[in-house]
Amino acid sequence: MSDVVTGEAVVLDLRLARLASRCLALALDLLCQFAVLLVLTFIVLAGQNRLDTALEVAVGLLIVVAVLVGYPVTVETLTRGRSLGKAALGLRVVRDDGGPIRFRHALVRGLVGFFVDFWALGLGGAVAVFVSMFSAKGKRVGDLLAGTVVVRERMPAGGAIVVHMPPWLAGWASALDLSRLPDELALAVRNFFARRAEFTVSAADSLAWQLAADVGQHIGVPVPQGIHPVDYLAAVLAERRAREHARVSLSRPAPWTPQVQPPPSPSPDSNPFKPPV
Repeated sequence: MSDVVTGEAVVLDLRLARLASRCLALALDLLCQFAVLLVLTFIVLAGQNRLDTALEVAVGLLIVVAVLVGYPVTVETLTRGRSLGKAALGLRVVRDDGGPIRFRHALVRGLVGFFVDFWALGLGGAVAVFVSMFSAKGKRVGDLLAGTVVVRERMPAGGAIVVHMPPWLAGWASALDLSRLPDELALAVRNFFARRAEFTVSAADSLAWQLAADVGQHIGVPVPQGIHPVDYLAAVLAERRAREHARVSLSRPAPWTPQVQPPPSPSPDSNPFKPPV
């Protein structure tokens, strides 16, 4: 665990990613990069008859840099800190204040990762491993320069809580459009309710207003006048959970019930009590 202080002076505990899980995530990313590199190399080799030697070297170098730098920068920017390997291991890159990373953070991590941590020095990742072992938060050089840290995103099952719908907001919440609410923001709201009792009153109110403002920007509905942001967040989260449960229930097939056919009614000719003619 690591204490992270947000811009509102709220102390958050983040579960730092261990070196072993980060190495495994990197190995999965390298497999993806290797596959992309093979495809691009095959395309270049297919057209090598139309290229001279100098151009082949330039194109090959461009492909290597694009895959080793462009892949992590692009993927981490689009997914807010989750490459394919990190997603498989439940990891995410976040800022030092716990917020989602942006393009500049991913770019610094990608460039420093290529030139210092992993490839350009020819040490095969020894620099990243050495620096991470002596960093209190397990940071490599790219994380130190970008102001980021890798954390475990999946919370223990015991930490799950149920946020109940405020009854006076049930009708209002049913009309909200929650399709644009990101999963990572919903997770942040759930973590807030799980840790709310550990905050001071002023810190909890400050963080609730910040989260409510972020949620309002995504769903297009700010906190209504006279409603506390905690109730607003609870209504949004409870309504989102109810819709997810309803969607799952509708996607499940209906239970099979055997069809019992009624016995055929006896015809008049087969009546045993019919008097003989």
